[in-house]
Amino acid sequence: MQLIDNKKANKNKVNVAQLLTVATCTLLGTTAQAEEQKPWEFDTALMYYGETDRVTASEFILAATKEFEDEHILNLKVTVDVLTGASANGAVPQTEVQTFTRPSGNGSFQTPAKETPLDDTFHDTRVQLNAQWTQPIAKDYRVSGGVHLSKEYDYLSLGLNGNIAHDFNLKNTTLSAGFAYTNDTISPEGGIPIAFEQMLPPVDEIGGGLNRDGSDEDKTTIDLLFGLTQVISRQTIMQFNYSYSQVDGYQTDPFKVVSVVDDNGIAQQQLYENRPDTREKNSIYWQTKYHFLSDSIIDFSYRYFWDDWDITSHTVDARYRLPLGNHYIEPHIRFYTQEAANFYQPFQKGGSALPEYMSADYRVGKMDGITVGVKYGIPMKDNTELSFRLEFFQQSSKSNGDELPGVLNELDLYPSVDAIIAQVNYSF
Repeated sequence: MQLIDNKKANKNKVNVAQLLTVATCTLLGTTAQAEEQKPWEFDTALMYYGETDRVTASEFILAATKEFEDEHILNLKVTVDVLTGASANGAVPQTEVQTFTRPSGNGSFQTPAKETPLDDTFHDTRVQLNAQWTQPIAKDYRVSGGVHLSKEYDYLSLGLNGNIAHDFNLKNTTLSAGFAYTNDTISPEGGIPIAFEQMLPPVDEIGGGLNRDGSDEDKTTIDLLFGLTQVISRQTIMQFNYSYSQVDGYQTDPFKVVSVVDDNGIAQQQLYENRPDTREKNSIYWQTKYHFLSDSIIDFSYRYFWDDWDITSHTVDARYRLPLGNHYIEPHIRFYTQEAANFYQPFQKGGSALPEYMSADYRVGKMDGITVGVKYGIPMKDNTELSFRLEFFQQSSKSNGDELPGVLNELDLYPSVDAIIAQVNYSF
């Protein structure tokens, strides 16, 4: 989720071309160029995200931009996330109390009858650093390159990216192409679970064990992005992007399990999930901004995503900025719908042959989501701005057409997730 909004100019008349950040750069971690040399500019954000009875997250971002001579631009960003709460482990609810071994293998937790199994020890802190350099290399050409570092308790991500953009048609058209490379190391506490092995009792209990295979795994991601930005008129600008990603390596969630149930829907055991170690992802993106004569601005975008796991999704996003004297409000609505991965299944029937891949994680299942909210902005002197955002989010998991045995018909296998998002931004 992008938490820092681009700084808005304190002018009654705004050139719409200045309001659209070139997504070809943004999606690869770059930042739109300033039009003239400026001193250091800073954007700060503090965000709270809270799910009902589940995960809560607090995030702080500090971004700094400095433009030097000849349109040479340096962007720096620091992000700190703190996540706590309870996370679904993939097991199905039951009519009786269930006991699960914690992901570390040390200790256990219980889930009340008829409730979704949640591990309530979820806690992590992430620190992310980004640096980006942008400069022209010839008339109407500019390049950008950057590095990325993200560290969590059990996760390390290192990356770099590059982008080239060409302006023509009196700078009304921009073509761009970029790439990003990321290497991730996953080191879960207790080690990497062996796929499809049974969750055992805690190590401190008699006969307990871990069924683990090594201490860490790696994953690499290559992203390619091609973009076109076109000024349609003095009031309208459009953008089109195509992105491709190739992911290789460990993509299984080491904290997720799949319940094996009998003909009565009673869980017999919990097996660690297994996902493919390759994934190809594609997406197309279209965005339009229209600046009305009344100084209001509508921002509409659509994204279609598909991959070789058979996940497809549609995202529609709309914002409407409405001036209120020297202030403004910006209502926001976002719709999201997703089809399930070909290996998603909420449970495994006992006695059936195990598939090659299997996951009960609702994040790769069928779902719909809606976000509704509003932002209130207060432009101030010296090109500074203070803004507040409040949004409500609901995600609804859907059945993939699986026939439910026995007691599972009495239980909610597809609970919805409700969340609130609150954010404060200050740019100076």
